[in-house]
Amino acid sequence: MISYKTLGLVNTREMFAKAVKGGYAIPAFNFNNMEQLQAIVMAAVETKSPVILQVSKGARDYANQTLLRYMAEGAVGYAKELGCEKPEIVLHLDHGDSFETCKSCIDMGFSSVMIDGSHLPYEENVALTKKVVEYAHQFDVTVEGELGVLAGVEDEVSAAESHYTKPEEVVDFVTKTGCDSLAISIGTSHGAYKFTPEQCTVDPETGRLLPPPLAFDVLAAIEEQLPGFPIVLHGSSSVPQDDVDTINKYGGKLVAAVGIPEEQLRKASKSAVCKINIDSDSRLAMTAAVRKTLAEKPGEFDPRKYLGPARESMKQLYMHKIVNVLGSNDKL
Repeated sequence: MISYKTLGLVNTREMFAKAVKGGYAIPAFNFNNMEQLQAIVMAAVETKSPVILQVSKGARDYANQTLLRYMAEGAVGYAKELGCEKPEIVLHLDHGDSFETCKSCIDMGFSSVMIDGSHLPYEENVALTKKVVEYAHQFDVTVEGELGVLAGVEDEVSAAESHYTKPEEVVDFVTKTGCDSLAISIGTSHGAYKFTPEQCTVDPETGRLLPPPLAFDVLAAIEEQLPGFPIVLHGSSSVPQDDVDTINKYGGKLVAAVGIPEEQLRKASKSAVCKINIDSDSRLAMTAAVRKTLAEKPGEFDPRKYLGPARESMKQLYMHKIVNVLGSNDKL
């Protein structure tokens, strides 16, 4: 058993309480490799923001759980080396699909876990989430549950259709499970293809697809039922069209990729939504930079020469999200 506290990590309890009260959201950035982790830490330090390092089950398998433990500890040390005396960094399991996966992460030093039982019948979701909460709280690890289903694909998580969270269920769910935060479905979606062209309208000036608006009425109803309770939005990448265009320019084939408009995420950040998950945007920024470098320098084979620009591109993306979308800058 490895305590996250010995790694210098924190859980989300105090972090979320401050965010709800302050009207901003904590960035939850997924990472799979060193360059992404470096970019996240650099961005968080430069903007003086708390940050959640998110690891999906697939990313954990890819990176190795032992290496992840040391990478998280290294992230804290790196933040201090960059000048942040008291970094607030969470290591969070994204979309844990079983009690065993969550337990394994808790035992290996994660400070927060998500148990996603949203695909199960309601009572089974309650029972599974409660079981994880009871184990996690023994070690002061915070737990995120989920009600409602997001459409789209992200690693092992996929659903053809979204199902909005039912506001009438949230009090019962939170009370019975004891979860510390709740992921809801109000129209966000996983991946870079969040909506079909048929779901969108076309901007007459640019010809780009415009996605349908988020269901802020559902969010308001949930807030009314759970005043001040930490709410989480998954699938909240905006799919920057500049990166999509760059990828396509240099040999990629991203057709009809569209995300959540940043103005809608800014609005959500000022509510009880205190954690917003961003993954695809980082992947797009990284891929765009790598494709551009290799296209312009076809003889290059040193990974540092194309991963370095990719790291810088991701850092700029993370800083933009923190300052201009989530409002979590200058909170340390």
